[in-house]
Amino acid sequence: MKDQVQDFIHYLIVERGLAKNTIDSYERDLKKYSQYLEHVEQLNHLNAVTRAHIVSFLKHLTDQQKSSKTIARHIASIRSFHQFLLREKVTEQDPSVHIETPQLERKLPKVLNAEEVEALLSVFDTSTPFGLRDKAMLELLYATGMRVSELVNLNIEDAHLTMGFVRCFGKGSKERIVPLGRMATEAIEAYLAQARPILTKKQQGEHALFVNHHGKRLTRQGFWKILKGLAKDARIEKELTPHTLRHSFATHLLENGADLRAVQEMLGHADISTTQIYTHVTKTRLKDVYNQFHPRA
Repeated sequence: MKDQVQDFIHYLIVERGLAKNTIDSYERDLKKYSQYLEHVEQLNHLNAVTRAHIVSFLKHLTDQQKSSKTIARHIASIRSFHQFLLREKVTEQDPSVHIETPQLERKLPKVLNAEEVEALLSVFDTSTPFGLRDKAMLELLYATGMRVSELVNLNIEDAHLTMGFVRCFGKGSKERIVPLGRMATEAIEAYLAQARPILTKKQQGEHALFVNHHGKRLTRQGFWKILKGLAKDARIEKELTPHTLRHSFATHLLENGADLRAVQEMLGHADISTTQIYTHVTKTRLKDVYNQFHPRA
């Protein structure tokens, strides 16, 4: 079974061109699934898998107290895997056809209000190269709503400052162009002129836009550490993750009258239903304002 899983992963990389994080999720899920089939169900061929085996595996995940979101992701991985096996004639039937995906609880994303964003974007010591870099990164995140993986993968040539846009590559290496505001443009210009040359002194050939203290490309983990420190300095008590600025970007645009389709385009969402969750956030906040200020609320 291990070979078939690897064949499927190879297909996802080469033919589907999925993002690395997505590939890793598929691989983790299917490794767990195939190990369960082999060691618990004692199966030695994927053609022997039935709907009952898959249901049993999902019950095993439930017993481990996995969330409905995790179980839904496993079902999606298993379904894609069995469709691939059927297409490649490795199996004669697809046992995942009538497996139902659990109802997902849609949690509203946590966002910062305008004052909290302002506080976060004012804590930098711009007299240091790191302060200039951190300001440029956070201004860029809030200005564009890009994912952190997209941010750290940016190269210098992706920032078109005179034209006012940045080019990034989202899930599945899909390219999109996102407009840049004046504040973000000025912060990146200051970083490029005064900070990056100092940070890359020993790494002259580095193409990454944002670099660490070694002059090499900053990692997601590195950014996460920086953000935690900045949140503490800004005295933000809410849980702050790299995605919080993305959520705040979308919510603030919609609150100020932006078109949902335009926000979808800027976020790089394939499906508008993913973007629509931010309309629920704005409605919830309107209700809070109403309850707080209306005399008969």
